[in-house]
Amino acid sequence: MELKWLLYVTLLALGTLAVQAHDMDDDDNDGDDVVDIEDDLDDGIEEVEELKPETSTPPPTPKVTYRAPVPTGEVYFAESFDKGTLDGWILSRAKKDDTDDEIAKYDGKWEVQDMKDTKLPGDKGLVLVTRAKHHAISSKLSKPFVFDTKPLIIQYEVNFQNGIECGGAYVKLLSKTPELNLDQFHDKTPYTIMFGPDKCGEDYKLHFIFRHKNPKTGKYEEKHAKRPDADLKTYFTDKKTHLYTLVLNPDNSFEILVDQTVVNSGNLLNDMSPPVNPPREIEDPNDQKPEDWDERPKIPDPDAVKPDDWDEDAPAKIADENAVKPEGWLDDEPEYVADPDAEKPEDWDEDMDGEWEAPQIANPKCETAPGCGTWQRPMIDNPNYKGKWKPPMIDNVNYQGIWKPRKIPNPDFFEDLEPFKMTPFSAVGLELWSMTSDIFFDNFIICTERAVADDWASDGWGLKKAADGAAEPGVVGQMMAAAEERPWLWVVYILTVALPVFLVVLFYCSGKKQPSAAEYKKTDAPQPDVMDEEKEEEKDKGDKEEEEEEEANEEKLGSDADIGSASQEEEEEEEEEDRKPASEEEETVNRSPRNRKPRKD
Repeated sequence: MELKWLLYVTLLALGTLAVQAHDMDDDDNDGDDVVDIEDDLDDGIEEVEELKPETSTPPPTPKVTYRAPVPTGEVYFAESFDKGTLDGWILSRAKKDDTDDEIAKYDGKWEVQDMKDTKLPGDKGLVLVTRAKHHAISSKLSKPFVFDTKPLIIQYEVNFQNGIECGGAYVKLLSKTPELNLDQFHDKTPYTIMFGPDKCGEDYKLHFIFRHKNPKTGKYEEKHAKRPDADLKTYFTDKKTHLYTLVLNPDNSFEILVDQTVVNSGNLLNDMSPPVNPPREIEDPNDQKPEDWDERPKIPDPDAVKPDDWDEDAPAKIADENAVKPEGWLDDEPEYVADPDAEKPEDWDEDMDGEWEAPQIANPKCETAPGCGTWQRPMIDNPNYKGKWKPPMIDNVNYQGIWKPRKIPNPDFFEDLEPFKMTPFSAVGLELWSMTSDIFFDNFIICTERAVADDWASDGWGLKKAADGAAEPGVVGQMMAAAEERPWLWVVYILTVALPVFLVVLFYCSGKKQPSAAEYKKTDAPQPDVMDEEKEEEKDKGDKEEEEEEEANEEKLGSDADIGSASQEEEEEEEEEDRKPASEEEETVNRSPRNRKPRKD
């Protein structure tokens, strides 16, 4: 407690000194008759202006210099849009089938722009500018991609600059066909793979779909990868640039990465829906269940008979005959009465609204009574109630199990053990509908080497990430920004910081204070450990003195016994000369100090 009071006194003294110094300054200023107030104000303003830059200027943000990424190996397609044009890209002029003419056109606008709030001047990308329109744009690969012995890697960046309400940002790898016309690219244009993010409502998706060709029928069927277990919501809502990567290997394995982190993986043979290969057998569609097929595992016992004392008419509840009406029960008082304070509204029209009646309220007389109205006995369970009699269930001896149609060989069965060998593709396209504008795309690459894709990502997305990280405020800055949006966070911050400090001060200040060694020296008071040692020494000293005193008493008794024996012998010799001397054993026993009473000093 002394430390706490010392802290309070110190703070009080500092406050007093500050007030006195301020008063002295005021007195000096009052006594100076030649003070120019305007000059003082000007000087003060100049001093504030001189100090302001030093205190308010934030530290300079580290600059990240942007350079357009360059492929470090063989690629089938690479586009960074840093030329600032749409050279090599073809805008679709198609119309969607089975759609109103007003919205059927692919007339959504695409532009090459800098990203909003960019930290990398010169880094441009492809932007979906308009909303609530169909957009379609595509570009040819340097050469068609053929699925053989090398992996397929497709990678690009997306930034939902305004968030996303409902829309997609996926790409399509357009199949190489004689009919492919990028000028007429639309939703029905054949594609080999569709990959990328898509969202509507609260359904966040990351598509990986490939079109598989049935080797027996020649028809194509879409195969969808299983949904990832990772939470994808952040990628759609944080307004940051994210890197989407699909790696497809010749052994049929695949990986889906976001920001170079795997969020989904699997195998084309096992993890697609519907499966690539159909089942070997199917249920016979022509098979029918026989009329006498019995699927009942249990049946009522046909030999069971209802007991004679079984009363099906007995009620489930009966009145309790042992119940007694409580004393003070008000039989003549209703539970509810008209509100005496209620008044008919002035605009009440009895012709239109009918006769006015005051609203009902609980009867105040019933508040102190056990009850009001007609008393009735409470209902209890009827011990004789048995309900409707039913025969017990027994095992059905004729049970044949649940019927299923027989299996037959699947006439459409095939086995494709290499689904990786898909239809070659020769173009990449974006065919999108979005209710949100300004979706930013950048740094597309299609290649076969992981290192090439990683280098491309490092030179593009990696620089964006580094620039964003350099420009982002620290932890304290983020906390301050969050508190500006949510003022109640200040209370959390203050409690988080002040509570531990208060508890520590309270622990150290409120505990029982032990006197220091210096205080013992000032007061000459024995310290606790010294006092204990002194007590032990005094106890040992007392025990030792008692032992010495016992030994001295024994020695003294022994000497007195010797002197008494000598005088007794002389008297016996003089007075009784003719008396026979005692034997040596008796004399020794008589002389023993233990057979003598100790003499009192």
